[in-house]
Amino acid sequence: MNEPFVHKVFTGKVKRLGDPNAKDVFEREWETGMFKGEVDEQIWLTKTGLKGDEVADKKNHGGPEKALFAYPVGHYASWKEELNNESIDIGAMGENLAVLEMDEFSVCIGDTYQFGDAVIQVSQPRRPCWKPARRLRVLDFALRTQESGRTGWYFRVLKEGHIISGIDLELLERPYPEWTIAACNEVLYFRKDDLRAASELASCSLLAENWQRTLKNRLLGRESIIDKRVFGPNKQ
Repeated sequence: MNEPFVHKVFTGKVKRLGDPNAKDVFEREWETGMFKGEVDEQIWLTKTGLKGDEVADKKNHGGPEKALFAYPVGHYASWKEELNNESIDIGAMGENLAVLEMDEFSVCIGDTYQFGDAVIQVSQPRRPCWKPARRLRVLDFALRTQESGRTGWYFRVLKEGHIISGIDLELLERPYPEWTIAACNEVLYFRKDDLRAASELASCSLLAENWQRTLKNRLLGRESIIDKRVFGPNKQ
């Protein structure tokens, strides 16, 4: 089995795009940090992300539990085919790390890796939002992403340090092999009536707090409304 590999590293500044007076909703003004550029040289990784990287929506993105967003390179071939769009390529999801030899079925909550001089740990799957849909001009793209399971995942940073693209990730620890990213997505999006699974996942100590909170609310009979997250201002 090949080692998990960081193919490319991306960072970017927040940009304001579009026209506030546009009639086409996809042309209207919006702010995002998902248009990132490739970084070839060594870069410092802090507890909240890569030096120089920015997020626009600090309430729902960024912070210690979402310091790095990783997305498998292999998913892009599927998106190109399904959306009939050859322009979709690595980096289009706004990822920080484009990775090879790892995906939602082989990565688990709590997986801890040596990454250059830094140590990183898987914290949660990504919950798709409306911004990639705006970028790709596909209204239901967030729903398609979560239904496909091709969500990607986030890392927290346990040890700051210099990192670089083109290197392997060394797995140091796997405390929750049963909780792959795919299994987490299955519980959250498809097994909504399985309260036992929700309770077990919520008790996973290395799962990000916001995921734990969502699952605990489900146990109390409070299911979150997703329209704002998946459609946002894209839906008239």
